Amino acid sequence: MNRLSSLNAADILPVDGYRGALAGRVWLPDIGPCVVAIREDGVFDISASFATMSELAAAENPAQALKTAQGERIASLDELMANTPSDKRDTSKPWLLAPVDLQVIKAAGVTFAVSMLERVIEERARGDASAAAAIRAEVLRLVGDDLSRLKPGSQEAMALKDVLVAQGAWSQYLEVGIGPDAEVFTKAPTLSAVGAFMDAGLHPKSTWNNPEPEVVIVVTADGRIVGASLGNDVNLRDFEGRSALLLSKAKDNNASCALGPFIRFFDESFSLDDVRSTNVTLTVEGEDGFKLEGSSSITKISRDPEDLVAQTLGPHHQYPDGFALFLGTMFAPTQDRNEPGMGFTHKTGDIVTIAAPKLGKLVNRMKPSSECEPWTFGLTAFMRNLAGRGLLRTH
Repeated sequence: MNRLSSLNAADILPVDGYRGALAGRVWLPDIGPCVVAIREDGVFDISASFATMSELAAAENPAQALKTAQGERIASLDELMANTPSDKRDTSKPWLLAPVDLQVIKAAGVTFAVSMLERVIEERARGDASAAAAIRAEVLRLVGDDLSRLKPGSQEAMALKDVLVAQGAWSQYLEVGIGPDAEVFTKAPTLSAVGAFMDAGLHPKSTWNNPEPEVVIVVTADGRIVGASLGNDVNLRDFEGRSALLLSKAKDNNASCALGPFIRFFDESFSLDDVRSTNVTLTVEGEDGFKLEGSSSITKISRDPEDLVAQTLGPHHQYPDGFALFLGTMFAPTQDRNEPGMGFTHKTGDIVTIAAPKLGKLVNRMKPSSECEPWTFGLTAFMRNLAGRGLLRTH
């Protein structure tokens, strides 16, 4: 039985169901990608009003625009979910896509103390999982494990930096974890993200890797945070641990950015304060019977979402089509899966579920990137598609 196809809409919706302003993207056969409104009576194509998700997000009030947009009913959410997994897909019927399109996909790293310490451990282990346990004990002895109250860039943080430098324990990860400047990098090319119920990818040469469950905020060209989604910032601990200069290879591979299942725009039922207080949970279920569970509370983040946006967008950098920003994770799995001391790493077929009460559930199956669906629909194809449908407007 395909565990992705066995889920239904009730399994992935927020705790308040269809109350929120839920937007997604769907592939319609013989038409192409469409922006959709996800409502209790079905999923509706609103691309005649909003050709791209970027355009909808840039509206003065995206939630209101979404709720009032008219369009043809495509299918039920259940029907779309059932037809999305690649091994069960009927290409004559519609399926779900990642909910962002023209937005640049950015990610903030080392925004939680726990994950920061794990990055230090990766760096010192040089990508060797078997060395991590001993190094973890030494790092915790030097640094401690409760840095959540330390404000990055503060006098206290800089004093701690001086102590660590004197002890030979300083790290580039501590620099961005408690220093004044946040780590913000480009996670994946525009249009390359996979959505819920699709296969997510791991570089086939990686032997030490993990999921990174995160909240993803949606930001407009003028810096407004207008909504949120869930994401898996799939991470290769061995690649990045060998060298931070391998970050692009550790982070950006075919299908290595999962995002969805939809965007929830801010309205009276959901706000940035809900994002700030949310708990993100993670479950990994392997075909070998292995199960891993964890959680990540945004309340423990070291940098506020608005601060991360301010460090991403400004006079120094612009994003005309907006961007989606992964906020980082505090969850770095250390539970042994195979041999003692080797920690966690994925196996092909793992089902990863990332959930938050007001954002629903993002569910993906892990495969080597080389075995996931290749990314073929890029910006040129998208522009040609929109032009052919008469959706490119001059204003």
